[in-house]
Parts: sequence; structure tokens; C-alpha cells
Amino acid sequence: MSDKVMKTSLENLGDNEVKVTIEIAAAAFETALNDAYLKNRGKISLPGFRKGRVPRKMLESQYGKNFFYEDAMEIIFPEVYEIAIKEQNFEPVSRPNIDELEDIEGGVRLVVATFIKPTIEAPDYAGLEYTKKDLEATEEEIAEVCKEAVEKNARVISITDRAAADGDIVNIDFEGFVDGVAFEGGKAENFELTLGSGSFIPGFEAQIEGKEAGDEFDVNVTFPEEYHAPNLAGAASVFKVRLLDIKHRELPELNDEFAQEVSEHDTLEEYKAEIKEKIEERKKEAADRKTENELAIALSKLVHDNIPRSMIDNEVNRLVNEFSEMLRAQGANFEAYMQATGMTMPAVRAMYEEQANQVVRGRLAIEAIVKKEDIQVTEEEMDKEYARLAEMYRMEKETFVEYIGETGAQNVSDDLKSQKAMEMIKAVAIAVERSDDEEQV
Repeated sequence: MSDKVMKTSLENLGDNEVKVTIEIAAAAFETALNDAYLKNRGKISLPGFRKGRVPRKMLESQYGKNFFYEDAMEIIFPEVYEIAIKEQNFEPVSRPNIDELEDIEGGVRLVVATFIKPTIEAPDYAGLEYTKKDLEATEEEIAEVCKEAVEKNARVISITDRAAADGDIVNIDFEGFVDGVAFEGGKAENFELTLGSGSFIPGFEAQIEGKEAGDEFDVNVTFPEEYHAPNLAGAASVFKVRLLDIKHRELPELNDEFAQEVSEHDTLEEYKAEIKEKIEERKKEAADRKTENELAIALSKLVHDNIPRSMIDNEVNRLVNEFSEMLRAQGANFEAYMQATGMTMPAVRAMYEEQANQVVRGRLAIEAIVKKEDIQVTEEEMDKEYARLAEMYRMEKETFVEYIGETGAQNVSDDLKSQKAMEMIKAVAIAVERSDDEEQV
């Protein structure tokens, strides 16, 4: 028992709610009270005393002996609550709510209500169904990768013996006018444009086709009615254009020589075989993730226990934050998304409610299976996972292990156990044919 805590006890209130009683030693609480006084005395004044100089006993006499109890509890609570968690061996899943705080002989008694992670019975996972996936690379997929490689290795060459044509890259100077007046943003020099790309106003690129390098000419176009600049929307305009240069992308031939240039293979067939293998590896990785997701959802449907609302809320919070970070990575922000869609925060949270419920129940099911099957991880497996994670975060393995600490190491161990449990589930699961509409995810 800690010198700060005299006694702890736990009472189960049902539905995963517990009442935790903590008896804090008088000396420990007295230290917290004094720390609370020192923290706040600079803000307090009384007649006859300078600000920050009022004795603690005088303040407690004036305002009551409990004057510093709340601040003292903020100071000491995290430590004594952690002691109670370890002694009573429970896992809280919600913020603790202090119900009682009273003086007792030798100290103070603190009563806290909280919800704990439910202990569920491991579901029967044999024979769960998942959608059979097609893992074979098609000729079309292989051809698309080859096409991308050919385009990536194209040479850009200058054209001097013909006029500009669709697909050419032209370099132009231009200036736009409406009713004979140049408009803002309508002028550029040495601008590179791929004809047929649709980058410019409809009709602009087509009027460059047939012109030769050095030509100067007018391009007549009308801005779309929905153009973003109101002063130009629907306006007829003339662009003064000078064609400086014409280039063309010359694609290499897809043959053995190309395969030798872009890979370590001697023939095109060997190169295509490697592409096929890589496509099928990616398909298998994606299929494994999707299968595990399907099986986790199937497991979640086997968990019928009452789940503390706080666990669902915490998962909703995680999913909403994840979505917000995704928007930020794309250069957007969450507030702008809600304004654009007309959604409110309650509506966004409701959008993730079912998914959060499935995730929590599926996670609890897997944890129960880990316990029932007594799944363990070896030091070698932990060491290998540390090395993988350290490489991911670009850290030395020893530095990574020290950084994550005991809690992080437990999380790594738990993740590995869950992965092993999922492999056991997949090993006895059944693949079934489903249409896209019938798939669970």
C-alpha cells in the first residue's frame, strides 16, 4: 500500500459501472492542501494583509476548512486514482466522477463513479463468412501499368517541320481582351499548354492547332456563363497569341529493349511477369484488410452485451478526428466542410455512430478470443515488431522502445496478440461468392 493511500475498495453497480472508494492518508492530503494554498495565495487578499501574504489558516478560518479541498484534489487525484486502478485491477473507460469527499479518521475518503471495460464471453468464431476476392491480375491491369511506364519514360522533342496538332505541347505568349480592353489575369508569357488537355476556355486550344512556331494570331472565345470571375462570365473575348515553340512527347516502343531500360529484366515478358506479381501482391494486401474488416464486423454482431456509452463516444471522437485530419491533408478544413455540406457536429457524429459501435464490439470480441485461446507473443516477435515500427518512424530501435515506454510496449504486445487472433479467425472462416451489393463492407 502506498504511503498516500490507506485503503481502496471497488463496488460493482451493474452495467459496467463501478464505485471506487479511496482513503487518502492525512499527511498526503495535507501536503496537497498546502500545495493548493501556495498555488492560489497570490490571487487572494484580505483586509490587513498584502495580496499573497494571507496565512492559510486565516483563509480556512474565513472561508471554511474545505476552501482548498477542490484544488488539493486536482493535485493528488491522478496519483491516488492510478493506485486504486492497479490495486483493484479495473480498466476505466470514462472520466471518473467524484461523488463524495469527506473527512475520516486519519485522512479523507474519496468516492468515485466510473464505467469500466466490459468482460465479455469469447464468441464462437468458427465458420464466419467473408467475401471471396479475385486476386489475379488481369491483362488490362498489366497493360495499364505498362502504359504508365511508357508515358513516364517518354521523350519530349521539338517540332520544326509541321504545324501544331492535338496532343502537342506548345509554348505561347498571350493576352486577352474584352471589348478591346485587356482584363486582369488574361496575360502570360512562355506559357506551356498541352493541346487537347481542356485546360483553357473551350475552343481556345483547338484554334492553336494548325499554326506553326513563330505565328501570331487571334483566338476568339466566349467565357462560360458559370465562369468563376463574374466580370468575364459569358463575355466574348479575343486573345492575342504568339506561338513560340512546339514540342511532342515521343513514346518509347514497348519491347525487350524498353524492359531492359526500366527494369532488371532482359525481356518484356519477364518485365510483365514482375508487374503481374506486384499487382497481385497489392490485391492480396487489400483483400486481407477488407477480409479482416468483414470478419471484425461479423464478430461485432455476436457481441450482445451492454457496452458503456463512453466507449462508443471515444471511438466516434477518434473517427471524427481521423476524418478532420484527412481533410487537412487534402488542404481543406473541418469547419469549411460542415459549412459547405450544411452538416452540424451532431450530424457528423451520428454519421460515425454505427461504425464506432462495430469497431468497439469487434475489438472486445477479439480481446476475449485472445484471452480464451491464451494467445501469447514471444520476445523475438516483439523485437521484430519494434524494428518494423522504429523503421517506420525513422528511429533507432532502442530509442523507439525507450520512447514508447511500458505503456507503449503493452500496446505493441496487445496489437500482436490481436493480429494472431485474427489469423486464427481467418483460418476457419469461409469465403463466399457475393455481388458488390451483397458485400458487408
